[in-house]
Amino acid sequence: MTDTYFRLSTRPGWIEVITGCMFSGKSEELIRQIRRAELARQKVKVFKPKIDNRYSKDEVASHNNNKSPSIVIENPLEILHHVDIYTQVVGIDEVQFFSDEILNVIHQLAEEGKRVIAAGLDTNWRGQPFGPMPQLLAQAEVINKQYAICMVCGEPATRTQRLVTAEDNILVGSQEAYEARCRRHFDPEFSLRLKNKLHTSTAVENSDLGLQL
Repeated sequence: MTDTYFRLSTRPGWIEVITGCMFSGKSEELIRQIRRAELARQKVKVFKPKIDNRYSKDEVASHNNNKSPSIVIENPLEILHHVDIYTQVVGIDEVQFFSDEILNVIHQLAEEGKRVIAAGLDTNWRGQPFGPMPQLLAQAEVINKQYAICMVCGEPATRTQRLVTAEDNILVGSQEAYEARCRRHFDPEFSLRLKNKLHTSTAVENSDLGLQL
């Protein structure tokens, strides 16, 4: 027992980040890495934020419907309550949705000898750094940049184009709200222009209705 504890507690840990725009296969790659670790008979714990319930409430799920069981959490500190000395690999999906506290948690896990695999969007719908991702990328030993396909021209895509009018930075959605774009065809102001257009159209309709009355 003592020998096992010493071996596990002195194993070097590291941080891997799987990143890219939406539809680039981040969750797919995370699931693949988790399955490889499980095939190697490593002790794995997987986590996802409660806010992400698009395809499953309690599983990490890719757009291709591949899934892996996960523990749903709201506060990053909850991860530390589920991980023990025997946990060798920690997977975290949609890491951009967590507060900056996730950085301290991931750092602590790596210092304890865990292999931490975190997947998340590097930029938001405005093309700006998303949540804790910039700091996490700076801390990581391994960075896996994933690419999607631009839905306009078919070139490699690195941006997430929002297609609806919501202005909130966080809007959980899939193909009904977002699509992948390359640098050339990425239009971060599209959502705002669409909102203004709809607002103007509604105002005109209301004005016409008032004249009729």
